Amino acid sequence: MTRAVLRQLTLTDFRGYERAALPMDGRPVYLFGPNGAGKTNLLEAVSLLSAGRGLRNAAIAEIGRRLPGEAAGRAWAVAAEVESDPAEEPVRLGTGTEAPGAARRLVRAQGEPAMPGRLADHLRLVWLTPQQDRLFLEGASERRRFFDRLVFAAEPGHAAQAASYEKALRERARLLAEEGPDPDWLTALEARLAEAGARMAEARVRTLVALKAEIDGRADRPFPQADLDLTGPFEQMALAGAPTEEIEAQIARALLAGRPRDAAAGRSLTGPHRTDLSVRHREKDRPAAECSTGEQKALILNLVLAQAARLSGAKSAPNPVVLLDEVAAHLDPLRRAALFDEIEALGLQAFLTGTEEALFSDLKGRAQGVHVDAASLAIVDDE
Repeated sequence: MTRAVLRQLTLTDFRGYERAALPMDGRPVYLFGPNGAGKTNLLEAVSLLSAGRGLRNAAIAEIGRRLPGEAAGRAWAVAAEVESDPAEEPVRLGTGTEAPGAARRLVRAQGEPAMPGRLADHLRLVWLTPQQDRLFLEGASERRRFFDRLVFAAEPGHAAQAASYEKALRERARLLAEEGPDPDWLTALEARLAEAGARMAEARVRTLVALKAEIDGRADRPFPQADLDLTGPFEQMALAGAPTEEIEAQIARALLAGRPRDAAAGRSLTGPHRTDLSVRHREKDRPAAECSTGEQKALILNLVLAQAARLSGAKSAPNPVVLLDEVAAHLDPLRRAALFDEIEALGLQAFLTGTEEALFSDLKGRAQGVHVDAASLAIVDDE
């Protein structure tokens, strides 16, 4: 395992921060301060050191600091130093925009332009936010997005397949909306969808199987055990061991047969983009949606920690950095202490936020505390 840790984070014109720098010593970090102080903004900055739109799923043009009277957010930047070997110089990573209101962000590694997917060579990220508290009560799209983030952390190439699939999906929907769409072009788009969709389904299944094994292998995990499944027919084919070519062919056949229905609906009603994540509380044998709010939170946390444990054991990839926004406030003292112990046992650099320093009393001496107030940062003593 490569133990990658953040050693320095610098923000420029990012959200409410004009400029801020946070040096880190490799331990977990807890951020505390009043609501609106900028704690979640720091976590979002870290989350943008990966492919995608970060933990808020925000449009890039919305991120830059904006003063009263300014029509667009300023050009912004996030810079970080990531250490994987104490004997070597940290790797310098950066992302941001070059112009106010820019809709596309740029990425750099060691000062050179890079594709966003290359960030995963140095840093893997897993996160949990308060918006995910209703994960089991919302529609399938939220659960699918949550699960795909877990897949991205393990297999960064999944992001490229998903992007290719979504692009072809949009193009097919536009074509179907036309009068007398070109059947050859539709067939070509459906072939692209089938190829990317089959690989998406297989990557999801690999993560599903690995997560189930991780959960089953830890009977002493301090959070409720979960039974997991993916409801999509193409993921079920992959689970049954169907070859890639067979899954591709089945997706293509389903898309061909669904053209009239999809044209009428204005969207594609068949494909891996319709898959749902099924989670059951094992001990109670009850769907997660029927569990209490606290149990649902604990079930989600179990999935995040199981994925972190899985990635921490990988030999060919950096261990994950875990972002846990406002998680401590929603756990009772025993589970909160168990969470801190689990983070330490896994050797994770985790970032946790909360309004009160007292929430993190069990982390004193084991983590780095940072007081956040009015977008300013102050490291607190361990004592």
